[in-house]
Amino acid sequence: MDMGSVIFLVVVAALVFYVVAIYNRLVTLKNRFQNSFAQIDVQLKRRYDLIPNLVETAKAYLEHERGTLEAVIAARNDALAGLKAAAADPGSAQALSQLAQAEGGLQGALGKLNIVVEAYPELKADTNMRQLSEELTSTENRVAFSRQAFNDAVTEYNSYKQSFPPVILAGTFGHAQDASLLEFADKEQLQEVPKVSF
Repeated sequence: MDMGSVIFLVVVAALVFYVVAIYNRLVTLKNRFQNSFAQIDVQLKRRYDLIPNLVETAKAYLEHERGTLEAVIAARNDALAGLKAAAADPGSAQALSQLAQAEGGLQGALGKLNIVVEAYPELKADTNMRQLSEELTSTENRVAFSRQAFNDAVTEYNSYKQSFPPVILAGTFGHAQDASLLEFADKEQLQEVPKVSF
């Protein structure tokens, strides 16, 4: 074999290894943002599980506020349905938009519940209500951190996928669509931890 053939084979082998490295990096970054969404999924499910307990605790004190309690449960169910749709495809802009909209509705319903709770000192003093409210606040913090990690992972994936030379190969490897960030409708309000005082 002459020197030209050897150099050609080395160049071809280097290109193959480089293409394989690009593919592996795309897969790694996609898996990272999907895993990050799974963390959001865990925290939102925890939050959705806390809400019925919070409503049940408040029911005894708030019989004439039944509409508020029912609105919270309905908003929770809508948000859970949005989460299931987004979990099926965490990169889908439509699914994340549906989740964000449902989360906005849930946040509004919880805000109304908090206002109602403020008017009942005996409910504010209830040990179960206080404990559930603290758990909900803690979960809100976890949701915010998980959402930040997800958005960071999506940004890293999209940035790598859009850079040169991966942009040339991304579509070929099944990475044609950019992943979407998870942004809630009322970002400024949701970035603040809900104020629940007892």
